[in-house]
Amino acid sequence: MDRITVIEKSMSVFICGIIGFFPIIGFVAAVCAVVRWLGIRRHYHGWNPAAAYLKWGIGLAIIGLLNSGLAVLVIGLAMIP
Repeated sequence: MDRITVIEKSMSVFICGIIGFFPIIGFVAAVCAVVRWLGIRRHYHGWNPAAAYLKWGIGLAIIGLLNSGLAVLVIGLAMIP
């Protein structure tokens, strides 16, 4: 994987992470960010100029996944009579 591709994928992780930050609505985008992050981590071991965007993107995606799980749990518990 060349450096340009890594920068583009890092930016896409950041964008997906921002969208994935929103609970329930952004679940698919958060999963997409995690999958892309794993791909970058697995296939590229050089210096990444967009490493800050990659870190922020995965952080936002993980927080979004946790928020989505919490929202589903709260909604599920609210349905129990």
